[in-house]
Amino acid sequence: MKPLTTETLEKAFEIPKKPEVIEKQRLAVRYHIEDKHLVDNNRPQKFLEAMAAILKHSNYRFVLDHYIRTSAKCSRCTVQCQVYEATKDLRDIPCYRSELLLKVYRRHFTVAGTLRGRLTNDPGLTDDDIEDMARSFYDCTACRRCQNECPAGIDHGMITHLGRYILSEIGIVPRALVVSTREQLIGDSHNTSAIPVPALKDTLEFLEEEMAETKGVEVKFPLDVEGADYIFIPAVSDFLMEAETLMGNACVFHATGDSWTIGTGDFDGINYGLFYSDHVLEKVLLNMEKEVERLKIKKGIIIGECGHASRSAKFFYNNFAERFPMPVINCMEYAHDALEAGKLKFDRSIIKETVTYHDPCNIARSGWIIKQPRELIKAFIDDFVEMDKIGKDAVCCGGGGGTVSLDEIRPYRTTIGGYKKAKQITATIKEGKAHYTIGPCANCKKQLKELIEDQNIPSELVGLHDLIYRAIILSDDGVAWREPEGIF
Repeated sequence: MKPLTTETLEKAFEIPKKPEVIEKQRLAVRYHIEDKHLVDNNRPQKFLEAMAAILKHSNYRFVLDHYIRTSAKCSRCTVQCQVYEATKDLRDIPCYRSELLLKVYRRHFTVAGTLRGRLTNDPGLTDDDIEDMARSFYDCTACRRCQNECPAGIDHGMITHLGRYILSEIGIVPRALVVSTREQLIGDSHNTSAIPVPALKDTLEFLEEEMAETKGVEVKFPLDVEGADYIFIPAVSDFLMEAETLMGNACVFHATGDSWTIGTGDFDGINYGLFYSDHVLEKVLLNMEKEVERLKIKKGIIIGECGHASRSAKFFYNNFAERFPMPVINCMEYAHDALEAGKLKFDRSIIKETVTYHDPCNIARSGWIIKQPRELIKAFIDDFVEMDKIGKDAVCCGGGGGTVSLDEIRPYRTTIGGYKKAKQITATIKEGKAHYTIGPCANCKKQLKELIEDQNIPSELVGLHDLIYRAIILSDDGVAWREPEGIF
């Protein structure tokens, strides 16, 4: 693993924008934003107008009223923040970041703050303040680990989300998030990776052939089945990059015998609104509801190996659903239930490597999904090694909060954000033995693959269902895995 030297730190904080772009945008931030949406004049006023509208039509005011009456400056959160641990920069202290927004609320949205501002001629919010917020809110991975240590229970991750939400309303949002959600909501493909339905069908047909060859059983990916018990919605990136994850999911469904389907009207569980905009969050979930209604799903929605897709659907789908409220289940919960019901059989001799498990923040921080994947792992893997911080106290991969989508800040993500996670993975590696890191989340997979590559860690990143696919027994002869025949 590479040490944190002055040279690596400088590289991590490089701004890949041209000077003329920085001058035009008046934002010296490392990520790219869309020029056409920028507010060129009176940006502080536009920010305050957007903030006022959000406070009027949401419950954020109640929370901020509470937080400004509570000390947010004790800095105990530093012991939980992997970003601050890497940089030692006071600006990376979570409560410092939260105070950037809380002081705006205190100054402009309380009677005492307004009167004090008039008496002292305090100009209030400035362009420099907005620059600080734009930088700071996207340096945070929004992992919420800091909340574990806060004596006042302040949710710094929520404040970061609100700050990003307000910034997005005045056009300050990374281009990668805007482009992806635009394609998902109004593009022809209706998914963040712009995969057309014919390409989806070709991919699934190929994977069916692959499973028939390696498992000796016909396992199907049913499409647009009306009246199925479950609709399966993974992160759409799985269809591009995570074939074994998908095949593992299909094999578990096959083993349980439940009816399920993938809908061609909405096959993308990714919801970037969780990272920067409540409007986008709601629209993506309402599209999911339309697909549930169209296919007349009976029992529930199963989300694939994606932490933020699972959290956004689990905790917000039924808040926004207008006609078809529905239980939301993560695929690891579903597989764990099948294991406890005795429906899954494994060959313990298949996975001989040392395996460790990364807890995605979006499904572990609240205590939602912690034991289930571990019990699945122990059902067919002998050499399982835990990291030093797990479950609710798990360390973020370093690309959380949507930052993994920003390729221009990869040096920052894999040097600063992921530094502590790299140390954790390295500590679980046994000399002379092959090693797997399980990352059951689409965002974590991308970040951890890049982290392993950039930090030269001798480990292979896999999904949990990748290994389930290799070890699960479906055929009557009890064989878990058949080597596919060569193409020559």
